[in-house]
Amino acid sequence: MKLHANARTCPNSRQVMVRRFLAGRSREIVAAEFGVSTRTVSKWVARYRAEGEPGLADRSSAPRRVRRTDPDRVEAIAALRRLRFSGPEIAELLGLPLSTTSAVLKRLGMARLGRIGLEAAHRYERERPGELIHIDIKKLGRIQGGAGKRATGHKHYTPRRTDAAGRRAGSAGWDFVHVAVDDATRLAYAEVLPDERATSAIAFLRRAIAWFSSHGITVERVLTDNGSAYVSTMHALACRALGVRHLRTRPRRPQTNGKAERFIRTMLGGWAYSGATYGSSAERRAALDGWLHRYNHHRPHRSLGRQPPIQRLNNLHGTYT
Repeated sequence: MKLHANARTCPNSRQVMVRRFLAGRSREIVAAEFGVSTRTVSKWVARYRAEGEPGLADRSSAPRRVRRTDPDRVEAIAALRRLRFSGPEIAELLGLPLSTTSAVLKRLGMARLGRIGLEAAHRYERERPGELIHIDIKKLGRIQGGAGKRATGHKHYTPRRTDAAGRRAGSAGWDFVHVAVDDATRLAYAEVLPDERATSAIAFLRRAIAWFSSHGITVERVLTDNGSAYVSTMHALACRALGVRHLRTRPRRPQTNGKAERFIRTMLGGWAYSGATYGSSAERRAALDGWLHRYNHHRPHRSLGRQPPIQRLNNLHGTYT
């Protein structure tokens, strides 16, 4: 028989307790003799009267009914985990309690990302806001003729047409989301632009620096990948004029810019491919500012101790000002 680690009584002592009470001693005296409450004495006496000696044995603490998570939800949790979503992010996207999501991941053997063949990254974090800003670009297909297959689940076939030069005609084209994330606070800024050329990247950098400055952050360094816009002489001159040092990631090592990559994945799930069905690219673009405000001001961030970036910024401002 296995008793609770903090149990004051065992079946034998409960039997003695009940016999003394039934022999005429008061509840208060019996409780004092065994070092328990009068409520405990009453509980065991009531069970003995209802069930006899078997009623003095420990009962299982397991719930009488267990509600299992719907199999479709379990499949969705597993699919998002394979995309390297964290437990809190999965819970938020699916509208589930974090405890339920964690229990499902543990049951599936996916509680740790390393368990599904993913190596843990070497993590670092700058101390001062603005010490390093991660910058990246994400290409999104433009929405044409209503919601796409990500929202509807259906892919409509459109005959391929080409012009006289052999180029594909009738394509909706691409939007380019330029993002900037502060390493120390995870405060993020983003814009949807029509291309990823050096002129657009430079204009975005200027506006991002001004936006961070409006939050009391002086940008010292920016980190980008080795895209054509960032390796251009024009971009190098712009960084020098803006007074920021430009760092680039190692070739074929996107994890070096992991905070921007991680933010993009969160942005895709929460904004670009969210439950909202956008009728056009303009609708999706208009929704970006609202999502960014929620991300910066309200959304708990796991790496920041479940506080939003703006709260982390306010805390660090008190340290470095």
